[in-house]
Amino acid sequence: MAEAQAGGVPAAPRGLWYLAMPGTRLRRGTAVHRTLLDEPVLIGRDRAGKVFALRDICPHRAMPLSAGRFDGETVTCAYHGWQFGTDGVCRAIPSLVEDARDSVRLDRIGAGPYPCREAQHLVWVYMGNDHLGDGAGAGGGDGDGDLPAVPEIPARGRPGIAETLYLDCHYDDAVIGLIDPAHGAYVHRNWWWRSSKTLTEKAKRYAPSDLGFTMVRHAPSANSRIIRMLRGEKTVEIGFRLPGVRVEHMTLGDRHTYVGVTAMTPISEYRTAMHHVMYWSHPLMTLAKPLVVPVTRNFLNQDRTAMNRQREGRKKSDAAMLLPDADTPAKWYLALKKELAAARAEGRAFRNPVPETVLRWRS
Repeated sequence: MAEAQAGGVPAAPRGLWYLAMPGTRLRRGTAVHRTLLDEPVLIGRDRAGKVFALRDICPHRAMPLSAGRFDGETVTCAYHGWQFGTDGVCRAIPSLVEDARDSVRLDRIGAGPYPCREAQHLVWVYMGNDHLGDGAGAGGGDGDGDLPAVPEIPARGRPGIAETLYLDCHYDDAVIGLIDPAHGAYVHRNWWWRSSKTLTEKAKRYAPSDLGFTMVRHAPSANSRIIRMLRGEKTVEIGFRLPGVRVEHMTLGDRHTYVGVTAMTPISEYRTAMHHVMYWSHPLMTLAKPLVVPVTRNFLNQDRTAMNRQREGRKKSDAAMLLPDADTPAKWYLALKKELAAARAEGRAFRNPVPETVLRWRS
């Protein structure tokens, strides 16, 4: 990945969990190719339902393993039939004659495994601190640290909506767009959303949280038509965590909850996956799903259009005029990355640079 800021801080920090894909798209006994941080990754689900991730390159002749077969237990390379377990360890080399089998240690041959976990139907892959090399264990690390926290929805375990869009923009621009509080009235020009003609002053309290910051629980904005349509007392809390995960948790009265997870996952220098997953407990939202799905896709496509247009400007300019207070979350994101890199380089604990404060802006 390219370096996006002075001081050599990478755009996409390593040694963290990245959202690879919604688990609802991965059936038992199947495996799919994904690219994370410029690395080819094979993500699968075995017959028992457990997810796994391997480097999507056979260590023999560099054939993508995704070009071969997965039978629910073993990945077979399409070139010479080498077989690997879901732990990445080689199980068989068909071309070996019997006399040669004792001289080849299969347990020392591997397609580098990545730590991989599934929580609330989201598949996370841990990208280790070291860039990949060839051989077993190339993923680096055992998956240190916790997964980004996503509040549970007791009444509905599976997400109601799971969308993935691909942005042709730099990862930093994608993440800063994700946490920008002031673009809504101009990018999302819809009858059901706030209008640029109804800008109001906002004052929100922020506090530091695990590898990020949180807009503490408050009443949602009143100038959003879609919010006003929901009955009952409403409160919302919005959290952000490195590397690029935003979680919105809304309560609707005493009984119902909505959770939205949006995660930016870098593919290459100017290609970013935007995963957006929605959970809810209210049965009316399930009934309204045929309407909610196209509305959500329209909303996300507007963000994608804005990011792709910004990329055209980025080809000619690195402009980053960050003003108070609406651009403060962008400043915090850059500071969080810088502090994480410094803490690791110095072998010390991470010190969150985000203060508890109130930010004010118009949107």
